[in-house]
Amino acid sequence: MAAGDSEARLAALAQALAQPDPALAAFLQALLDDQVKVAPGRAFVVRDGQAVLAGSDQPAALPEGAEDVVNNNRMRREIESALASLRLFSPDRAARAKAVAELREQVDASRLPLLQRALQAEADAALRAQLEALVAAAQLTAEDPAQRLQAAQRLASVADPSTRSVLLERLAAEADPSVKAALQQSLAAVQERLAWGERLGVLFAGISLGSILMLAALGLAITYGLMGVINMAHGELIMIGAYATYLVQRAFQAWAPGWFEAYVLVAIPVSFTVSALVGAVLERSVIRWLYGRPLETLLATWGISLMLMQAVRSLFGAQNVAVENPKWLSGGLEVLPNLTLPWNRLAILAFAALVLAGMVLLIARTRLGLFVRGVTQNRRMAACVGVHTSRVDTWAFALGAGIAGLAGCALSQVGNVGPDLGQGYIVDSFMVVVLGGVGQLAGTVYAGLGLGLLNKVLEGWQGAVLAKIMVLVFIVAFIQKRPQGIFALKGRSAEA
Repeated sequence: MAAGDSEARLAALAQALAQPDPALAAFLQALLDDQVKVAPGRAFVVRDGQAVLAGSDQPAALPEGAEDVVNNNRMRREIESALASLRLFSPDRAARAKAVAELREQVDASRLPLLQRALQAEADAALRAQLEALVAAAQLTAEDPAQRLQAAQRLASVADPSTRSVLLERLAAEADPSVKAALQQSLAAVQERLAWGERLGVLFAGISLGSILMLAALGLAITYGLMGVINMAHGELIMIGAYATYLVQRAFQAWAPGWFEAYVLVAIPVSFTVSALVGAVLERSVIRWLYGRPLETLLATWGISLMLMQAVRSLFGAQNVAVENPKWLSGGLEVLPNLTLPWNRLAILAFAALVLAGMVLLIARTRLGLFVRGVTQNRRMAACVGVHTSRVDTWAFALGAGIAGLAGCALSQVGNVGPDLGQGYIVDSFMVVVLGGVGQLAGTVYAGLGLGLLNKVLEGWQGAVLAKIMVLVFIVAFIQKRPQGIFALKGRSAEA
């Protein structure tokens, strides 16, 4: 395995794997680490200046003229595959699962005896099923056509992307007509099963994007939908929530590293509070003078958005900052072999549902919600019955800004956090609110989820750029036919 041309070395490696020696794994690792030297008839492993005979722990004098072993890329791939094969017998299930995953793309008939022994020794049901698929894939390269035919038929039930790749590769090389027909039938069955995973993946991606759009638009549904303020700084309030999450993360890293996994739970109320305070300051200092003048609010809040972005660039720099996922938000849930649902996306779905439920309860069931609805529907009448309208305006605007901060906290777990974060969501947020119906929370939910699904379906069909254009054309056409959006305001104030 250490001397000679590549073919001879590979043949020796296959022979060694047929009946593996306990010292084989250590020797193969030394080959990968370039710690093996060869002299005529002998091989030595050299570590820290000390030489031992390969396959033993006996110290040995390194002969003069001993040469380094040079491994080309092919040899390295085969050695790595051989090491993975040997790990199939590890007592650690995670190590065996990793070995199975590594062997999926590099299995052939030379690995068959080792795979069969590993299959006989495996007690875990899930790993046994994966090993059975590996054995069948290895048998596809056997010399016996009957064995290849049986393996091709067995792989029809293994809906895995690596199985599709193996079947495609063998289909191109197969000469036997009956085996080729079986390969084609198995490939069709595997592709049909994988297609369902791809469809469900598009559906989940659309719902995930829709939940993010809904979360970003909920705050705007209050400031624009209920209060009539065209708040072009809404995106920057989202950005402030994301940077508040970043600062909480840094604080935990510096002062409470042992509690780092819980930093997101602290960042949620912090991001809401910081963005709500900024929103309250904006309302009391600028917005309060511009109610009923939508064009002026657009221009004023646009200028405020530029100021906020520049302030963040001055404080944190123009580059994106790193926000890490805690371990419980990393990884994903494997539903199908080609469909894994990321935990952070699932968490955002649940978070968006909780924020929506809390907002509905606040608006529909609390005294503040009653005042907000009363002031937005008839400000003069609300003032006549003793409602402090200016204070309600401040609370409502702060609430919308705080929800934008929650959106920023959620977005920090799935994307980059930088000064331009809000710019990517401000237009989409307005489209969601207008399409759903101004002032209608139910419309915001339907529009957000609907646009997310439509966007992802069109992306898979026409690409990201054309999908955006088509979505915009759809919204324009829909608003032309139904200017009030999906849900129209009802009542005497709307009719007037």
